[in-house]
Amino acid sequence: MNFSRYIAQRLSLHSANSFQNIIVRLGITTLALSLAVIIVASAIIKGFKAEISDKVFGFWGHIHITSPSMNSMFEAKPISLNQDFYPSLDTIRKLAIRDDQDRIAGYTQGGVQGIYPYVLIAGIMETKTAFEGLILKGVDSTYNWQKMQSFLVEGDLSFMGDSLENRKILISRTTADRMQIGIGDRIIMHFVKNNQGIRRAFTVGGIYNTGLEEYDQQMAFIHLKVAQELLGWQPDQVSGFEVFLDHIDDIDFFDNYIYIDVLPTELYSESLRDKFSNIFDWLELQDTNEYVIMILLLTVAVINMISIILIMILERTSMIGILKAMGSRDWQTRNIFIHHAAKLILWGMAFGNLLGLSICFIQQKFKLIRLNEADYYISYAPVHLDLRLLLFVNLLFFLVTLVSLLIPTYYISKLSPVKSIRFN
Repeated sequence: MNFSRYIAQRLSLHSANSFQNIIVRLGITTLALSLAVIIVASAIIKGFKAEISDKVFGFWGHIHITSPSMNSMFEAKPISLNQDFYPSLDTIRKLAIRDDQDRIAGYTQGGVQGIYPYVLIAGIMETKTAFEGLILKGVDSTYNWQKMQSFLVEGDLSFMGDSLENRKILISRTTADRMQIGIGDRIIMHFVKNNQGIRRAFTVGGIYNTGLEEYDQQMAFIHLKVAQELLGWQPDQVSGFEVFLDHIDDIDFFDNYIYIDVLPTELYSESLRDKFSNIFDWLELQDTNEYVIMILLLTVAVINMISIILIMILERTSMIGILKAMGSRDWQTRNIFIHHAAKLILWGMAFGNLLGLSICFIQQKFKLIRLNEADYYISYAPVHLDLRLLLFVNLLFFLVTLVSLLIPTYYISKLSPVKSIRFN
């Protein structure tokens, strides 16, 4: 058996004096808490980014196809519904990704889930007590209602049939609360058509809530045909198309592919990341928070282990002197403490993983940590456990704390055997 490992195995917790015993146990506890906080923080930040991204993409799609002359996404400028890519674009599955030499470097993780036409029209909602400016989004029965169903809090989506006579409206909970209206209530919408004001009556058929306050407070849904009629458009005229993808990591590739290889010159495509860059820039800042938390807690763990090793060296100074007098080399003696410290680190990591994963599973099931939805776009702290990230965090934690032990154990090489044996 290796000499250093053999001696290290004899340095059990039970052989230490009471003071060192307490210090070592406090050290293990600190390591466990540090790793647990890193695991929980990383899982929550990953979950937070995933949930918000899913909400934005679920509400708007991943890529918009519109006229390049539109100065705003809410501007009413029609394009033709009869396009070569509609609806055949949703038959695209995985596409080849080519490098600069036009060689296949890989494939996208998914394809196009669906493509849906929409019409946007601005209006003013009137009730008996208040007025509210809204953007109405006209869609039809082919729309991605499965995702919208997850946002629905009252009513249903059965009114989204193909009848022009169906004048029901889907509003947000924010609008419903502010206007003090509910399911079945009648509202009046005011529009401008051919430079003249017109008004139409609608009945509230459903109420949704995404938690994206800046969009909930201004968006409502009506039928596509009703929106076309209000604008005086033909049945084959729409504001644009929403493209939904299978995987969000393919957005940039599909955006370039659609714009360069699919669209005619009179149309333009833009990804939601570019269109709503403020939200995604804010989400990217969460990575900085994750790195700061990880660095701070790794620093705590390193300082903690250095302190433990220094205390152990001071407590075992006489033993170090005896080993040196018997011919032990400095690196062999240093390895004794490094082996012993590695065992303590593994114990701390075991407890840290148990604690961190337990907190994550409890939060995932019971959602105990609540958030202000108006500020964070979600009412609870979401958790997303990534096995690869978990393994990376554990490996990084172990290596950083273990390598840091080279600093205090270097002190052993400076000890004189004679003075060490006499040390008490």
